[in-house]
Amino acid sequence: MTIIAVPIAVPVQRLDHAGDMPLPRYQTPGAAAVDLLAAIAEPVELPPGGRALIPTGICIALPLGYEAQVRPRSGLALKHGITVLNSPGTIDSDYRGEIGVILINHGSEPFTVARGERIAQMVVAPVTRIVWQSVGAALPETGRGAGGFGSTGKK
Repeated sequence: MTIIAVPIAVPVQRLDHAGDMPLPRYQTPGAAAVDLLAAIAEPVELPPGGRALIPTGICIALPLGYEAQVRPRSGLALKHGITVLNSPGTIDSDYRGEIGVILINHGSEPFTVARGERIAQMVVAPVTRIVWQSVGAALPETGRGAGGFGSTGKK
């Protein structure tokens, strides 16, 4: 059985400092995320433990009821210890500013971010809204109860 995802239209604005760069795109037919590129004029060096806000040169207008999540790229994490500091970063549907990616170097060597480099990935997903229901003194019981932080692995 073939399942075909129905695309949603997302308006995108390419800013002047990214005018020569391609728009984010899926790298394979089965990819869940598009790659975000570094829209920087000069290389940015991240020393071990260093972090920087890297601009992507794009602004988007997500439809109401959707969000975008900015996530690390596994290759950068494995090979260099580079990750997205506030992962996943959330882009709300009413945000219209430039998407920026906060990168941090958890590696042992300096890492240089180059213009046009794929620095993160972005997934667009539906948002579920909740309504809080105050229950007073107790929540419904479960087998787990209040056990947390590794409690399900105990014998």
